[in-house]
Amino acid sequence: MTHWIVAPIILPALLAPLIVLAARYHIGIQRVFSVAGVVALIGLAAGLAWQVSDGSVIYYRLGDWAAPFGIVIVGDRLSTLMILLTSVLALFVLLYAIGSGWDDRGRHFHALFQFQLMGILGAFLTGDLFNLFVFFEVLLIASYGLMIHAGGDARLRAGIQYVLFNLIGSTLFLFALGAIYAETGTLNMADLAERVRLIAPEETVGIRVAAVLLLLVFAIKAALVPLHFWLPSSYAEAPAPVAALFAIMTKVGAYALIRVYTMIFPPDLEVTAGLHDVWLLPAALVSLAIGMVGVLAARKLDRLVAFSVIGSMGMVMVAISLFSPAGIAAALYYIVHSTFAGAVLFMVSDLVRTGRGNVDLTTQAPMIGAVVTAGMFFAGAIAMAGLPPLSGFLGKLLVLDAAFDSDLMVWVWAIVLSSSLISILGFARAGSIVFWKAHSVEQSEEPVPDTNRPATMSYVAVGGLFTLLSLHTVFAGQVHGYTTTIAAQLFAPDAYISTVLDTPGKLSKPQEGH
Repeated sequence: MTHWIVAPIILPALLAPLIVLAARYHIGIQRVFSVAGVVALIGLAAGLAWQVSDGSVIYYRLGDWAAPFGIVIVGDRLSTLMILLTSVLALFVLLYAIGSGWDDRGRHFHALFQFQLMGILGAFLTGDLFNLFVFFEVLLIASYGLMIHAGGDARLRAGIQYVLFNLIGSTLFLFALGAIYAETGTLNMADLAERVRLIAPEETVGIRVAAVLLLLVFAIKAALVPLHFWLPSSYAEAPAPVAALFAIMTKVGAYALIRVYTMIFPPDLEVTAGLHDVWLLPAALVSLAIGMVGVLAARKLDRLVAFSVIGSMGMVMVAISLFSPAGIAAALYYIVHSTFAGAVLFMVSDLVRTGRGNVDLTTQAPMIGAVVTAGMFFAGAIAMAGLPPLSGFLGKLLVLDAAFDSDLMVWVWAIVLSSSLISILGFARAGSIVFWKAHSVEQSEEPVPDTNRPATMSYVAVGGLFTLLSLHTVFAGQVHGYTTTIAAQLFAPDAYISTVLDTPGKLSKPQEGH
């Protein structure tokens, strides 16, 4: 047992009240605490990722109560990858919020930001389903506060819609947990993996209903069609750095689906046979298509980016729904890519808003800083549309390759390729309206006020994320190799189960290729 694995949850949980109590009227001190905390989180996440990179599983038992009776925090290759991704994203989002002044446009931004990180990181590290629900609620409450930061009627309406839709998901989650506990007597994921296999085929009605409810809950979190209605308005109306951080929020649903449906309800389990391929893959393909059609039809740049997030989650879910090692490895590679690409585009959308006063896709006079902003939009659009040479292109190739053995292979290839073409047209249309056609508009003789010029730190934050996208492309072989080892570990969960349950006589570290 190691205490370090709980540190990524404890650190933001302590920083948030400290910021409220000790620095609520001092934005400079809040910024120092918040940035220092996120930098520390990156160091912790990197150390934990290195510790489990050999395939080992680390855990922490709260109160030293053994599982399944106590609460456990568990770290393996998948969970540590996700907390590292979240922490790195949070740093650049925070720099953008500080540089653009978004953090000073309302109260308690940095405290809510830390609580949001606590909820996200806790969801990635928890070892039982009830605490997954708890951390979902923590990040829901914090995200609502962040979403309505700086106020506004449109933002408030979108926030209420977001909360109501996610409360429906929370209610379904509670129903699922009740059904699972009634059938098995436990909510610890490692313990559930063993007990579910012992259920007789003629007594599977209750656990099958619970598995379907969980699938719906995670589909809501991942914005999968037809449960995606909350996302476009919520992400488009949220402050830009908040929307950029929300790029990881849908990945929480994808992570939960991967974790639960490879360990507790794996594809070869007779109890839940057919759940994975009946509607999940078709829904993912429809999500991909609708997302990219929304990119083409959007009338505002921020809604265009929001629909691109739906499309990218459709791509992720296509790979996950294959439920094969190759599919999960491709999904994890694409998750990293789409998180950074989505964050870049939300920030660029805010740069456009700063330079021209709005994000309407209508021809207007050139904005301040148009050259740099246009270059960043061009790079982000290439990444999100999946064009070479960036990682989106490689990620789509991995997904297409993983789909070769699927019965719906033809549909997967057709929809992925056609949606890519649609997204290219949508981004090209938006870029030409905002940047190229702007030069055909006669400019006013009055000079544009310099206050409309985006801050240098804003450009640095966007450039930093684009640098990470470039590194994700350059080191694609190594990254995909690591996601392949993650997928292998997920489909051989004996090490995870034996470590958490402290079962004697089982390996705590699987042999490579097992």
